Amino acid sequence: MKRLVLFLATNLAVVLVLSVTLRLLGVEPYLNQQGLNLNALLVFAAVFGFGGAFISLALSKWTAKRAVGAQVITEPTSPEERWLVQTVARQARAAGISMPEIAIYESPEVNAFATGMSKNASLIAVSSGLLQQMTREEAEAVLGHEVSHAANGDMVTMALIQGVVNTFVMFLSRVIGHVVDRVVFRTENGHGPAFFVTLIGAELLLGILASIIVLWFSRQREFRADRGGAELAGRRQMIAALRRLASLHPAPLPDKMAAFGISGTSGGRLMRLFRTHPPLEERIAALENA
Repeated sequence: MKRLVLFLATNLAVVLVLSVTLRLLGVEPYLNQQGLNLNALLVFAAVFGFGGAFISLALSKWTAKRAVGAQVITEPTSPEERWLVQTVARQARAAGISMPEIAIYESPEVNAFATGMSKNASLIAVSSGLLQQMTREEAEAVLGHEVSHAANGDMVTMALIQGVVNTFVMFLSRVIGHVVDRVVFRTENGHGPAFFVTLIGAELLLGILASIIVLWFSRQREFRADRGGAELAGRRQMIAALRRLASLHPAPLPDKMAAFGISGTSGGRLMRLFRTHPPLEERIAALENA
């Protein structure tokens, strides 16, 4: 329930901010009695497409902490926390980035994620289950994977890709709705119900196609982060960590952090198109053959 309220509140705030932005920019309504104002529509789609992606990115650390109840380590109070801070600090120096915020969240599941507005303002969070069920060497490799996500700028890259596909989906769905309304249903003035029904259907279909593109990029990032983790913690340790994850079957993270966790969900052939992560056996094979 808490995650649902947080999701709805965040998205409402995004819509309000972007609506005010359009007003301040003086963008005209893209719908009028004559048809579509394509210039206004393109600006509308770009503002909502990129704006939504980057506002979500800007709020990502705040949202993530509250979604999983992550507690940031300000001053280590146990040997485990000291080891965690020292390990991430060493890896961050080796990767050439600023020290990330480090947090632990209570969960029996083995997982970790990285998020943040930029590689020098990132958050790396690990579950208590990961620290309890993995060896120090395996946990170090997982941390290296997450530090690599931050160092590679994966959060910003994914926001850019999401912004591009969002813009095209919003623009094309409205153009398709307009064409169907005018050509098929022959609406002459304004827009009839066919416009809005077609718009919704086109957005759903194009959104599914767009998500396939975004998730393909997400899977490619995982291979790159695995290679980074192998460089920071050792290839043998990274392979061991992935094998350990495969034996534990970790549960997925909340949607907004899923793409930046160490492991994703499984599924059949069709579902592979909608996975944030490649299968663990493929990631292990890629490292073994590197």
